[in-house]
Amino acid sequence: MNDDVQRLPISVTVNGDERVLEVAVHHTLLDVLRDDLALTGSKECCLVGECGACTVILDGRTVDACLVLAVEADGTSLTTIEGLASEGRLSPLQAAFLDHGGVQCGFCIPGQVVSAHALLQDNPHPTRADVDEGIAGNLCRCGCYEQITEAILRTAEASGR
Repeated sequence: MNDDVQRLPISVTVNGDERVLEVAVHHTLLDVLRDDLALTGSKECCLVGECGACTVILDGRTVDACLVLAVEADGTSLTTIEGLASEGRLSPLQAAFLDHGGVQCGFCIPGQVVSAHALLQDNPHPTRADVDEGIAGNLCRCGCYEQITEAILRTAEASGR
């Protein structure tokens, strides 16, 4: 490690657990999640906020973790794909992605699921247009948009919210 790199302490609640760590001032939230916290569900892909593979929920809003400096997350609460499962069981939304064939290569899926989770929290009864808009920042190279949309709509329907 380069000793000349400035590091700052941050405190962040990740998936319900408070974490205190020192981060390099130039590291992104994605770097810290993957490298320092071993939460590798958020994927590193474009690094310019175009693909959504690194989407997390930061203080209630979805963000691309590749665009947020880790020091900016000090004092925040965030949810990653790992935080959606409970007691080793997939969330209903995660299970729906599998049940409806919304998973091909799996690379974009963590970001898709996190965006869909945030959408359903904000809008428990989305229309197809709402879903399209809610996941618009997430690209899928395998072209599973129809299956992803179905998984989200069926989750909303099944929750009866």
